[in-house]
Amino acid sequence: MFRKENASEDSNFWISYADLMAGLLFVFILLIGAIISKSIILKSDLHNKEARLASISKNLKDKETRLNEVRDTLAKSRALVGEKDSYLSQNKTLLEKKSQRITKDERLLKLKIDEIAKLNKMLLDSKNSEAKLSDKIVIVQTVLSKTKESLKKEKKTLKDYEGKVLVLSNQLSTAKDAVKIKDEKLLAVLNAMDEKKTKYDELLANLQAQKAKIKSLTGIKLKVVAALKEALGNNIDIDKKTGSLRLASNILFGSGESTLKPEAKVELKKAFEDYIGTLVRNKEIRPHLDKIIIEGHTDSVGSYIYNLNLSQKRALAVMEYLLTLDFTQKYNIRPLMTASGRAYLDHIVKNGVEDKEASRRIEIKFRLKNEDAMNEIEKVLDAK
Repeated sequence: MFRKENASEDSNFWISYADLMAGLLFVFILLIGAIISKSIILKSDLHNKEARLASISKNLKDKETRLNEVRDTLAKSRALVGEKDSYLSQNKTLLEKKSQRITKDERLLKLKIDEIAKLNKMLLDSKNSEAKLSDKIVIVQTVLSKTKESLKKEKKTLKDYEGKVLVLSNQLSTAKDAVKIKDEKLLAVLNAMDEKKTKYDELLANLQAQKAKIKSLTGIKLKVVAALKEALGNNIDIDKKTGSLRLASNILFGSGESTLKPEAKVELKKAFEDYIGTLVRNKEIRPHLDKIIIEGHTDSVGSYIYNLNLSQKRALAVMEYLLTLDFTQKYNIRPLMTASGRAYLDHIVKNGVEDKEASRRIEIKFRLKNEDAMNEIEKVLDAK
């Protein structure tokens, strides 16, 4: 499968490269064709105008020749006029005729001079046109030179691309060899996995059995919480998740005080004996008990240090009283008991707002042996 994909990618790459080269070549051919066509048109125009200019120059030379002939004729006529002044006097009629002929020749000469002026003007215009054409030819040559330089740069860039393509081709060949080696290794691994599949199935079966046993051990806290709910019902406020017993501080203590109210001791004694009695009298639960913790909690009014001190004193006051009970001595609970203050670190929130009255409380909670380890095992077993 990998070989087919690589071959397809290689083929697509070379096709794209060929399309790119063909496009660049087509653009270069169009550009060179346009420049050559423009140059040919300009050269053809220039040749036509040069031919016209040569024709005009030839006509002008012919007319100059004729003008010279007329001048020579005029000179000869004037010479004849000088020589025949005496004859004119003798032959006035003949002289008048000659004079008329001379006048006619002068008119012809004037007309020739006008034609020469027009021809000179046409020659000047032709020279100006030739100069403009020369300027255009220079511009075309400049453009052609720049185009040649651009073509050289493009050819150089193309060579650079060819070098890069060669390097990429070498790298691709190396990558193909590496993939081939990896395919061979993967095939070997798959063969090894097939050989070990039976052993893996056996290990998986053993793991499932051990997992079931661990689940039964880690579910002991749920059994304890269930036993507390069944024994105490709704008479005592027990947390549904942790199974801790909650007692309101305003029933046990005055505001800002850490001394138990005398009338509160009776209720505290009953709640403690009912709650802890359910744990210590149960033969399945008692061996797993590790700690019985008395925690003091406050609301967030006042500084943390003040609330920490008050919560610690209240927890200690409750513990001191509970240690005096016969029930505590009877079931040897004293080694299990400990007290701590939490200030407002675990305040109770309802609808996103702190419930200050519920936050001011005393909690009596139990801790099972290896509870942290069992919690971690539960997380591992529940993980997907």
